[in-house]
Amino acid sequence: MTTFLYDLSTTGAISFSDFINDPDNSFTRRLSEITQLRSRLRGFLKESKRTDGEKDYLTIIKIIDDYLPHLQGVINCVNDHELELKFEPVFSWRTTLSANFLNNSPRMTLQSLHAEHASSLLTYAFAHSNLARAIVANLGPYEHDRAISQAEREAKEEQLKHATSHLSRASGIFTYLSETVLSELQQSASVTKFKLPPDLLPEVNTALSRMTLADAQTLAIRKLLSKSFYDCNIAPGPPLPKSHPAPGLIAKLHLECVSLYSTARTLAKTPSASSKSSEDVSPELRHYLADETSLNSALAKKWLGIDAGENGGQKRGGEAVGFLIWAKKELQDIKDGGKGAALAKGEKEKRDRNLRKEKVAIELETIDSWLKHYKKVNDTIHFQPVPSQAELQSRIPTGVSAVFSIPYVPQKPAFGPGSEARIQKEQATLDQGDSMSGSSTYAGAGEYY
Repeated sequence: MTTFLYDLSTTGAISFSDFINDPDNSFTRRLSEITQLRSRLRGFLKESKRTDGEKDYLTIIKIIDDYLPHLQGVINCVNDHELELKFEPVFSWRTTLSANFLNNSPRMTLQSLHAEHASSLLTYAFAHSNLARAIVANLGPYEHDRAISQAEREAKEEQLKHATSHLSRASGIFTYLSETVLSELQQSASVTKFKLPPDLLPEVNTALSRMTLADAQTLAIRKLLSKSFYDCNIAPGPPLPKSHPAPGLIAKLHLECVSLYSTARTLAKTPSASSKSSEDVSPELRHYLADETSLNSALAKKWLGIDAGENGGQKRGGEAVGFLIWAKKELQDIKDGGKGAALAKGEKEKRDRNLRKEKVAIELETIDSWLKHYKKVNDTIHFQPVPSQAELQSRIPTGVSAVFSIPYVPQKPAFGPGSEARIQKEQATLDQGDSMSGSSTYAGAGEYY
């Protein structure tokens, strides 16, 4: 499957010198630079609405990489009164996750530098996630290509690893937003009287962090299975090729995805004091989470069944049949009517829906092959009773993580307090002071007995 596609925000024009006073004229050039950087970001975001490729997302990431240190410099200078606000600035961004009657993105205006910081970081995370999606889309179903060489397959796997890394980075950015930036925004006096959109709610960003991490884990599972899928392309089904990873491990990896997706869905539906209702989050996102939860739940049961059949011996013959019957039922439910069936807004969404249907159809065919095999073995050799669904539920293990969020570490400000130039200047001042007092410096200086 592919990952969730975000419609990147667009933003209105603004000039920092319009609302910032520079008392000593120390930051004239810096204010001009940050206005130019933001203008470039605004222009490219507007242009990117008509494109969808790796180069576009890479460019957006690079522009925001350049912009954020300058924005942090302004925030630090205002906090330390080196720069003054003439009035509270108003930044406008179109929301990405808001449900809307007309199915378009409403424009959001907030009076706070922290809101600008949060919106820029949010777009940064979206771009990383969309870049991962674009990379995966370019790979195609390479593991099912019988003509692919080992070198070509390994190169594709490296790209898959690269996409997983971008999703892990996006997860870390969402976490940083939720735990740090959005708490600062909510405490800002200029926004306390406004209701924040879902895009800027801590619980929603926590949901996005978990969803993106689950997306990364699904790519890790695909990479882990790619060699064995290639080896069994001619006749999918029993027996497993020697290159196949332990089916019990694959089941636990899918179970961790279930936990992440389901928790994310709950958080995305949780009402907040800052939000009008749980319906503020777009149905498209919530249905994506529901569908991925269901799909990974079914795949986990498939691999639990195969693990019981391949490694459980006679005693687990009935368990193998039971888990596969359960997996088949859940996949059939998805095929007959997934949550996202009526949500396709455009060609990309329709393509995603078709990809899901194709994957479910392939999985059903594979499960039928395994189920037929294990049922025959159990009916003729093992003679084990098939456990009830409640019994099987008690035997489902805890999930296992294969990937983790990459913590977001902010760059140093481009200027002002905390910047590299300011740190070096302060250190030089300290060093000069130490050298001037060097004649009276001795071991234990400053200590009196």
